[in-house]
Amino acid sequence: MITLKTKEEIEIMKEGGRILARIMERLKREAKEGVRTDYLEKLAQKLIKKAGAKPAFLGYEGFPAVLCVSINEELVHCLPSKRKLKKGDLLSLDLGICWKGYFCDMARSFVVGGTASPEVLRLVRVTKKALKLAIKKAKIGNTIGDIGNTIQRYVEGRGFSVVKSLCGHGIGKKLHEDPKILNYGKRKKGAKIKEGMVFCIEPMVTMGKGEVKLKGKFCFVTKDGSLSCHFEDQVAIVNGKAQVLTKL
Repeated sequence: MITLKTKEEIEIMKEGGRILARIMERLKREAKEGVRTDYLEKLAQKLIKKAGAKPAFLGYEGFPAVLCVSINEELVHCLPSKRKLKKGDLLSLDLGICWKGYFCDMARSFVVGGTASPEVLRLVRVTKKALKLAIKKAKIGNTIGDIGNTIQRYVEGRGFSVVKSLCGHGIGKKLHEDPKILNYGKRKKGAKIKEGMVFCIEPMVTMGKGEVKLKGKFCFVTKDGSLSCHFEDQVAIVNGKAQVLTKL
C-alpha cells in the first residue's frame, strides 16, 4: 500500500534530507587514499549524533553499522572495515537517517583521488545521469514503470547493465515502503505517480551483466567481478513533479 504524505510530512523529510546531504558531503571529502573505511563509519556516527538525528541502518534487519561502504565490484550494503581506500577505487557510500520520526536515504559513488580509466569515469557519469533522467520522469501523468524504463534504456544504450534484483523504494515513517522503484520496466505500467508520493530512486549499474550475489551476510557484489556504481536520491511529488529532498 502506497502512503501519500502531507505537505507537513514532506517538509520534515526535506529538513532531514538537507542534514543527510551535508553529512554525505563531509564523508566524501574525507574519503581519501589511505583512509580506513571504519574511520568513515565513526565519522558518520559522530555527524549524525551531532545533528540530533538517528541512524537509519543500524540494527535494521541486523545490519551492524550506520554506513554502507562498497568498493569496486561491491554494489550495496557492504560493511565498513579496517580496509584502506586506494587511489582509483570506485567507492559507493550509502547512508540513511531518521529525523523527527521520518526516514531519509541517499547514496553517492565516486573515484577515490578522482583518477581512473575513461571507462570507469564514464560508468560514474552514466549512473549519475540515469538518476537525473529518472527524477525528471517522476511526475504526475507518468507511472513507476516510466521511471524504470528511462533508467534501463539510458544505461543499456551506453553499453552498461542495470541490476534487476535490487531496487529503490518508498520511504516515510518506515525506511522501506511501497512502491518498489525498479531500475527497469515498461512505459505506462505500474502504479501511477500521485501528489504526495515520496520515494527513493537508486540506479545500480555494472560494467558486466548486472547479476549480483551475496558476499557474507549483507554485502552484494557483482557475480562476474565487474565494477559497479550506485546513486540514490529521495524525492517527493510536489505540485505535480519531483522535488529532490536529499540535497543541500
